[in-house]
Amino acid sequence: MERDPRAYLWDARQAAEFIQTFIEGVAFEAYIQSEMMRSAVERKFEIIG
Repeated sequence: MERDPRAYLWDARQAAEFIQTFIEGVAFEAYIQSEMMRSAVERKFEIIG
């Protein structure tokens, strides 16, 4: 059974929203130093891609 294309768009949008909440108010230097934060953001970009 084929997945509804709207589900892919929903997933991408949700991932983008998560990225925004992860990095909101975080300085670039703090982001770079946080392996956990970088990993979380990279994972959400994988979902978008």
